[in-house]
Amino acid sequence: HHVTNLLPIVTPLTLRAGKEFQPSVAERHLETEVAHCVGGVITPVLANLFLHYAFDAWMARNFPAIAFERYVDDAVVHCVSERQALMMVEAIRERFAEVGLQLHPAKTQVVYCKDANRTGNYPNRSFTFLGFTFRARGARRKDGKVFTSFLPAASKEALKRMSAEVRSWRLHLRTGHTFVELARRINPIVRGWMQYYGAFYRTELYPLLQRINTYLMRWIRQKYKRLRARKKAHASWKRVTKQYPLMFAQWRWVQSPW
Repeated sequence: HHVTNLLPIVTPLTLRAGKEFQPSVAERHLETEVAHCVGGVITPVLANLFLHYAFDAWMARNFPAIAFERYVDDAVVHCVSERQALMMVEAIRERFAEVGLQLHPAKTQVVYCKDANRTGNYPNRSFTFLGFTFRARGARRKDGKVFTSFLPAASKEALKRMSAEVRSWRLHLRTGHTFVELARRINPIVRGWMQYYGAFYRTELYPLLQRINTYLMRWIRQKYKRLRARKKAHASWKRVTKQYPLMFAQWRWVQSPW
């Protein structure tokens, strides 16, 4: 199984049913509108409308058996062989040339989806899409046995971005706030991360969530002099997490501060 990763990545498309798309605006008119509005607020909307015609409808019309996903200017095309994947790259490149677009040379790649059943060796065996990196990962079957599957998890770039935001909170220095106030501030953000990035292979988030707990432990030791000793602080932490297990969003998954 190969994936053709296109454009500089997935929405269910309304034209997947094979119904021919009849554009209400001529292609030349669309190109003109996009050109005139570059830099404007409406540019992403027009770009998405143009790609819907230039790519989505074209794929549904010409390659109805090939599954694909697109989000804004990133797309993934699912192919059954390397030969088919390379053919699709050329077909899409030609289609884009027809409508005045180009594939991103560095980000257009054919990826081999390696798993327990596909054991070949190819240079590209992973890709990143919508903040998730898809690659071979260990998975557990219902009977408890571990096998290799091709799965998504939060990408390094996404984790790095979230880590930077956590650092910017400077939780350990906010001793003028209460624990409840800190929870109210960060819970909506952390809960959003957990809901989105935790949908697949959520263990990739655990180090980040534990780091938040570490900052909170530092807050405890900074705020209360009597708890600066490591053992006392840890005992206090255990009492709080046991009594209020849902105070912080991340405590649903990770309660340890180190």
